Amino acid sequence: MKDITIRKFADKSAKIGIVGLGYVGLPLMLRYVEVGYQVLGFDIDQSKVDKLNKGESYIEHIPADKIAAASTKLFEATTDFSRIGEVEAVILCVPTPLNKYREPDMSFVIDTTDAVKPYLRAGQVLSLESTTYPGTTEEELLPRVEEGGLKVGENVFLVYSPEREDPGNPDFETRTIPKVIGGHTPACLEVGKALYQPAIDKVVPVSSTKAAELTKLLENIHRAVNIGLVNEMKIVADKMDIDIHEVIAAAATKPFGFVAYYPGPGLGGHCIPIDPFYLTWKAREYGVNTRFIELAGEVNSHMPDYVVGKTAHALNLRRKAINGSRVLVLGIAYKKNVDDMRESPSVEVMELLREFGAEVAYSDPHVPVFPKMREHSFDLKSEPFTAENIASFDCVVLTTDHDKFDYDLLKQHAKLIVDTRGKFQGKDENIVKA
Repeated sequence: MKDITIRKFADKSAKIGIVGLGYVGLPLMLRYVEVGYQVLGFDIDQSKVDKLNKGESYIEHIPADKIAAASTKLFEATTDFSRIGEVEAVILCVPTPLNKYREPDMSFVIDTTDAVKPYLRAGQVLSLESTTYPGTTEEELLPRVEEGGLKVGENVFLVYSPEREDPGNPDFETRTIPKVIGGHTPACLEVGKALYQPAIDKVVPVSSTKAAELTKLLENIHRAVNIGLVNEMKIVADKMDIDIHEVIAAAATKPFGFVAYYPGPGLGGHCIPIDPFYLTWKAREYGVNTRFIELAGEVNSHMPDYVVGKTAHALNLRRKAINGSRVLVLGIAYKKNVDDMRESPSVEVMELLREFGAEVAYSDPHVPVFPKMREHSFDLKSEPFTAENIASFDCVVLTTDHDKFDYDLLKQHAKLIVDTRGKFQGKDENIVKA
């Protein structure tokens, strides 16, 4: 059975199934179509499925013409999970958020696996790409896959291969980002490699699904901890009247032993603010307290409060209270040059400003209308980025430094700028670093 499945991937007669057609699933779909595979995409959102089948895109950095080209040739989207039997590979790309207690919310993974399992058949490989705690594939997916009589490693195959996407980064794409993969058995790993090698330039096998799961967490915890460190350094430097960005630039000239990380208004995105807590939660099962990781999380989660505190102080020095002030938040996506709002610290800043009585607005060329979010609600549209409009606000808080903003115009016309990204160098009367 293993050899038959591997042969189908090699000769491209295998159809690829991707469950979850978002920031991870869509780029993966496009890559498989590009190399000549048929792809069947699954999603529970009928509106997304309809758009994709019409050749439309709902993610800014994924062009509609690429979706259109795929949907007229090798790609089809559906909400019908009974069609799982048509594919040789079932790749799960679903969210893994935290609940309000900062514990893993595995409902998307479990519900999706439960939706898939009645239609699994011999010869298929099931790959989980969602970021999760070590042991998820063995504890949650394995028993469900084998419920109907299939035997993992013999006639069906189970792997974990964490997604690695960096939306908006032109230097990397799905093909060029190395793919880590772990199999439940050696046979599973062989099939998993056969699945990904035609689409990805470099596949990195590891000894188990647990090792692959922990690899993904380590990558993102590494970033979270170092960003926590530099955020704390920013606060210290500010007290000493030192520009932390000048210091980072100088330190980065060292050709060894230093990697530059940059402070900001907090952590955003679907990985960095969330993934560390998957490990801290699982580590407690083993009697281990991950103090270092949790401290970094504490520092990073405090940054929106720090930004608003600096804003209130800056307004106060200009004889204005934050209560009643008109404040424009500039850039609300979680990172520059994308429309991705997941876990954006800019939204936390907006909510805190609103709680203090500020009249809050935002401007973001990538987010024309404030989207519906599970935990945040603003009935706002993006403000025009014009000299007249900028001058009408008491304060502009720069939270996401999109390239589309005219920073010379901003500096010239804003009464007060609170710069959380180090975009402005030197000292100016109307600029406060935060």
